[in-house]
Amino acid sequence: MTDVLLQSYLPLFVWVGLGLVFSGTLPASLPRFLGRSLYWVGVPVEVLALARQTNFASKVGLAPLLTIATLLSGFTIAWLVLQVLQSQSIAATSEKSDATQLFSPAQRGSFLIASVLGNTGFIGLAIAPALIDAEYWGWLVSYSVTQNVVGTYGIGVLLASYYGRQAAHLQVRELLKDVLTVPSLWAFLLSYSTQSIPLPEIVESGLHRSIALVIPAAFLLMGMRLRQLQGWKSLQTAAVPMVLKTIALPGLLGLVTCFLGVPQPARLALVLMAGMPSAFAGLILAEEYDIDRSLIASSIVLTTGSCLLMIPLWLWLFR
Repeated sequence: MTDVLLQSYLPLFVWVGLGLVFSGTLPASLPRFLGRSLYWVGVPVEVLALARQTNFASKVGLAPLLTIATLLSGFTIAWLVLQVLQSQSIAATSEKSDATQLFSPAQRGSFLIASVLGNTGFIGLAIAPALIDAEYWGWLVSYSVTQNVVGTYGIGVLLASYYGRQAAHLQVRELLKDVLTVPSLWAFLLSYSTQSIPLPEIVESGLHRSIALVIPAAFLLMGMRLRQLQGWKSLQTAAVPMVLKTIALPGLLGLVTCFLGVPQPARLALVLMAGMPSAFAGLILAEEYDIDRSLIASSIVLTTGSCLLMIPLWLWLFR
């Protein structure tokens, strides 16, 4: 298992490291350009390729419903925790002004996104298949696709648009427009509706190979943003999203699936995917909708380390 984890995380360390090292010599506008390119082109192509190779007619049990339930429960819990933290901070008279700044709209949006949305595509589908029987890979793919469509580019876009543009008095019409024009949603619909239509081999091959460009680009963007972290303060703020994302949510999902009698391999598949690190897509949403980039980048750092520690525990509990 250790070898699998090291091989899966090696690209992460390499590309993030390159982003850290060279970001100081690159144009300041590059991170935003890269983030928007991933949002409008890179991620939709990945969703298109992933959805085309998924057999949605196969019996994957409750995977989509449990994924949606996990997302909704996670956002609810994260919102409640955020209210408690904000109330406690404002109540501290000595730090009252700092507390108000800590929970600005942009930071609240990043907090919610970092606490719930996981990296099921870039990291989840790279690690989990080696730990799950091939018969249950459909559960992994179903969780990843459902989270990307409903979570990251559905609820995630809704939250990023709302909190990122709150100062501009965002109207409901504009909010709905942001969600309905998400390119990844249309990519999924296009892929799903054309699954039965064979594409030329060169096109199918190109779709799958394009993922090899999307993942390094996302890692590079992370490295560039990590260079902008504001020391311990950024990491300290991200500690709560880390606990929610890699410990509370997968643990809660594991208990629910035990209660529902979900088969053991499927249960482990869902728990592993729910416990993946905070999504790199959060950085992409941050670039597109101008929410707090530092908090999301810090959460990715902490949840990645936490994920490495928690995977052996989930294997011990649910295998």
